[in-house]
Amino acid sequence: MSAESTSPSRKAAVYGHRGASALLPEHTLASYAQAIADGADYIEPDLVMTRDGVLVSRHENEIGGTTDVAAHPEFASRRTVKTIDGERVEGWFTEDFTLAELKTLYARERLPQLRSTAYDGQFRIATLEEILAFLVQQAGRANRGIGLVPEIKHGTYFKGIGLPMEDKLLAALQGNAYTRVAPVTIQSFEVGNLRYLRSTLGRESNIRLLQLLGDPKQQPGDVLAAKGSQRYADMLTPAGLEQVAAYADGIGPSLRQVIPLDAAGKLGAPTPLVRDAHAAGLMVIPYTFRPENYFQAAEFRKGEANARNAAGSVAEMRAYLATGIDAFFTDDPALGRRAVDGDGAATAGN
Repeated sequence: MSAESTSPSRKAAVYGHRGASALLPEHTLASYAQAIADGADYIEPDLVMTRDGVLVSRHENEIGGTTDVAAHPEFASRRTVKTIDGERVEGWFTEDFTLAELKTLYARERLPQLRSTAYDGQFRIATLEEILAFLVQQAGRANRGIGLVPEIKHGTYFKGIGLPMEDKLLAALQGNAYTRVAPVTIQSFEVGNLRYLRSTLGRESNIRLLQLLGDPKQQPGDVLAAKGSQRYADMLTPAGLEQVAAYADGIGPSLRQVIPLDAAGKLGAPTPLVRDAHAAGLMVIPYTFRPENYFQAAEFRKGEANARNAAGSVAEMRAYLATGIDAFFTDDPALGRRAVDGDGAATAGN
């Protein structure tokens, strides 16, 4: 990484987390459109597989919480229990449906206790190919480059059931004239697939790789499946970051791995993670800023516990920007733009 990449004077990039998911059902074309209109530099599709081998955008392969599948009696028998990355999960899973079947479902709000459900039942599940075509169209309309930051979800699990994702994703990205040259960052909580992608792509590609970091006590899914010993805590050390830099371009820690909360729920002192990652040549792109009080550090909250608090979200983002992060994920990119650009920037979504 060049010195410019970590310069404090360089504006941090705003990543539309699942689109503008604070405003519209996540991972829908409408959510991505809102994110772009609100100034996101990148949009994020999480990717899972259908039974017939099509990449679609859902946060998890379990879709009971983000679609109306439970209201379809023809799919009642598909409800089941599976073990995904060591966790017992009950519900309906994309790999048990063909694309045609998934296209009969509608998206719904994942956090109805916090966010509007007014758009439930209006938008279908989007495929990766549809998102790429949409991105090309939207970049043209916006007259600016818009990056893509796809996440490979549960790569080892899908490979184990005969639905590997990595080569299919690369083929789609490299087969599209826009994403062959546009900024693209592939992210994963696993390690092996990022190592494979690095060996396939080399270092000259337009595609960067982001190692996501989960709970320090937990293990990446592929390490767990292989009965290895590595935990996310190991990656957070200077030596661990050096190892990550051998195959990735950046890390995606949780917010509180950058600035933890104190006993009162307020922001404490920043950890050395940003400094150590930059020393290893890694970008730092934490997740996820959300506009509701429920998710914010105590000093930024105002009003009811579940209320939307745009000003608090912007203030919290700015506290993290002061640590030197290179980019960040936010459910409300308009607020992200305000945090990065100043109060005169886009104000949609207030």
